[in-house]
Amino acid sequence: MNEVINTINKRVSLRRYKDKMIEKEHLDLIINSAIKAPTAGNMMMYSIIKITNKNTKELLSKTCDNQPFIKNAQVILLFLADMRKWFDYFKICDIEGIKTPGINDFMLGVNDAIIACQNAVLTAESLGIGSCYIGDIMENYEKHKEILDLPSYTFPACMITLGYYPDNFKKIYRDRFEKEYVVFEEKYQRLNEDDLNKMYKYKEEKMIKNNQKNAKNFGELIYKNKISSEFSIEMDRSIKEWIKDFTG
Repeated sequence: MNEVINTINKRVSLRRYKDKMIEKEHLDLIINSAIKAPTAGNMMMYSIIKITNKNTKELLSKTCDNQPFIKNAQVILLFLADMRKWFDYFKICDIEGIKTPGINDFMLGVNDAIIACQNAVLTAESLGIGSCYIGDIMENYEKHKEILDLPSYTFPACMITLGYYPDNFKKIYRDRFEKEYVVFEEKYQRLNEDDLNKMYKYKEEKMIKNNQKNAKNFGELIYKNKISSEFSIEMDRSIKEWIKDFTG
């Protein structure tokens, strides 16, 4: 197995970090690799905010669904979908009848940001630096806009925490769904009841093993804990606020 594939397969979400600042050389490699990522039309419709300030990390650990480990990360990288720079540049180019950024720009910017972020994640992993994606950065529109001074035509597409793996850290790998339920040939294949029950069977068994009694099955557990939860409702509200910039 080559080193790239090995890095992809050995990576886990890391929420506990060694008390060691990330070396500048390593952080430069991570950011430079992110910038080398594929990007729509070579426009690089994203920006990266590097966060090391203790107070800011403390704030984000609270605003991102109260996850204390966030403040312990050595570095946080926030990847923004960003059309602000392009729109400002178009204005100084004296373009007549300039069109404000639209939902297509929003989606392309999100794509650019996430692709760049994954480059950063894999580069970090290859250097012995763990990471964790924080989707909750999309919540709390008003607070995050203020904390990070985010202008219109930007959107916090994804955020990662970074830190070296602790000594003697034992990785726990999560099972993924079987390929037959994820990869379809030529056209989308809607799964029938039997397929769905087979797909989620091991999740159901794990739920029973862990004695999670607040739901009658795995579907209800996920629906209660994720889809209809308070954080999910707040994320939905906030994303709608972020998108308003791009929809006029």
